[in-house]
Amino acid sequence: MSTQQIVLITGASSGFGALTARAVADGGDTVYAGMRHTTGRNAPAVRAAADHATEHKVDLRTVELDVTSQESVDSAVARILAEHGRIDVLIHNAGHMVVGPAEAFTAEQLAQLYDVNVLSTQRVNRAVLPGMRARGAGLVVWVSSSSVKGGTPPYLAPYFAAKAGMDSLAVGYAAELARWGVETSIVVPGSFTRGTNHFAHAGTPADAAVEAAYATRYAGLVEQVAGKLAALSPADAEASMVSDEIARIVALPGGSRPYRVHIDPADDGSEAVSEVADRVRNEFLTRIGLADLLPAHP
Repeated sequence: MSTQQIVLITGASSGFGALTARAVADGGDTVYAGMRHTTGRNAPAVRAAADHATEHKVDLRTVELDVTSQESVDSAVARILAEHGRIDVLIHNAGHMVVGPAEAFTAEQLAQLYDVNVLSTQRVNRAVLPGMRARGAGLVVWVSSSSVKGGTPPYLAPYFAAKAGMDSLAVGYAAELARWGVETSIVVPGSFTRGTNHFAHAGTPADAAVEAAYATRYAGLVEQVAGKLAALSPADAEASMVSDEIARIVALPGGSRPYRVHIDPADDGSEAVSEVADRVRNEFLTRIGLADLLPAHP
């Protein structure tokens, strides 16, 4: 069997996703960069990926993939399976951020945010995991957030809640996939203010009246948070630190991938809390006789 892996990454039109697709492809794997609107809004991203593939002589491809549509997910996965017969690595990267007072977002907005950040991973898992389980091998990488367990500034609560839901799902899947020989790696980026479009593309509340009411007490908060986060980040903190780490994990031999890694130059405390949470989980599973479900490399 070839050592070249077949990799699918979601949300790969820009930011961490685009960088990761390139970094993994540069390592010698075949990478499918999933994104929406490949013939429309993201046509420039498709061309950029093709140019990178040509210039660096790597196998980087794009595939139409809307993670909010099961039909789109199934179609993308079917194409990859038709061309290669397998998917060795799945990278859950797709996500969306919103900024503003939590009360000003409608319940429907929160549901949509949860759909993009959490339910999307379930759609893709249901399409990809049967093949991994059948082969008894595979790697699922989840791009989480230090906000799940670290410092959490206000006006980002809906996004933080969605990322926490995604992280919890990753933890649950890790144990349930262990006996199938499918590995889990949870990658936890901190607040990178350069090299991503999180803040630039962030959604805003639908209830303008409530948002305006909060502005009477919290005027300038968004700018303050963004400025402070930028100030906390070292000058050399680039988003490529995340993509390089994911590429490193993907390239490791099966059975040696880390369960959770943090890339948080600002050090918001997430790593310290995660160490305790993961240790408690490991101890509990051991106490109830399920130690074989724990990662080999925590």
